[in-house]
Amino acid sequence: MKFPGFVEREALGESEIFLNFQAELSRVAGINRSVMIIGERGTGKELAASRLHYLSGRWEAPFVALNCAALPPTLIETELFGHSTGAYTGAGKLRKGRFEEADGGTLFLDEMGLIPLEVQEKILRVVEYGSFERVGSSQTVEVDVRIITATNQDMPRLCDENKFKRDLLDRLSFEVLFLPPLRERGTDKLLLAEHFCIRMSTELGLSQAPKLSENVKQIIEEYSWPGNIRELKNVIERAVYKCNGEWVEDLTIDPFKNPYTLIETDSTPEPKIDESVVEKTVSVLPELGKFRSNIREIEIGYLKRALSESSNNQKMAAEKLGLSYDQFRGLYRKYKKDL
Repeated sequence: MKFPGFVEREALGESEIFLNFQAELSRVAGINRSVMIIGERGTGKELAASRLHYLSGRWEAPFVALNCAALPPTLIETELFGHSTGAYTGAGKLRKGRFEEADGGTLFLDEMGLIPLEVQEKILRVVEYGSFERVGSSQTVEVDVRIITATNQDMPRLCDENKFKRDLLDRLSFEVLFLPPLRERGTDKLLLAEHFCIRMSTELGLSQAPKLSENVKQIIEEYSWPGNIRELKNVIERAVYKCNGEWVEDLTIDPFKNPYTLIETDSTPEPKIDESVVEKTVSVLPELGKFRSNIREIEIGYLKRALSESSNNQKMAAEKLGLSYDQFRGLYRKYKKDL
């Protein structure tokens, strides 16, 4: 069933942990109580909140979202509750806040741990009595709003540190849902990667989406993805737009890695070389005419050992050899048949 205003986007997955989360979300959607979603950055907390709203009985009413991290603390109160005409310099006319905009529907507060204490008092009153006053006004406004919150912080610890009101936390956490990080979602990583690959190809107007090579799939499966779905999306989209063939052969995980960074050198003077040692060392080298074949064997030996110690993870193997991933890939392609 499709709901107006809801876009599924990254709400994809078939892993057990993801399906269990979706089942918990569906179960609590029909209960008119506050829900708290806890998850790491990039896991899709707003998407989960939106889904919860559109599965509830309030789905035809507004879904209003506010990212508390995007506003300075001094503006959060006005953003939530609005202001009356002339409430402060520049307040030329009455303005409704997010609570009024969400009347009858759902208000989603992302990064709710950043809400100032004085504003928390006002939210607590809305939760308990369904009413508040706009900034600069004594007139009471009544609303019917379901509040969904999200955070990646330790809320009980914030309460212990007197940074968040325990009473408000209790009222906002009728149910607490933990959104699983991408690293715990198994095959969902590849499923999402292919989804982003197809979607970016469509955006670029490509007739056919490139396929992910086995090496790229291995990187996707083994990387921990600290930025979760958002990071995966950026990495895949970047790879697709740079791809010139039918296969995505490489991923740029860290776009900020500077290829021109100077290598730090030790300023201490180099020790004096004992020439007699050099002569002895040179004398045991193979025939000079076999230089290329011997270098080839050495490079293959290093590659094999690095891959073995890294369980064939090419990114880890490159790090063990002190090479960039591009340098390693060059050697790997050169000796691929011999590995």
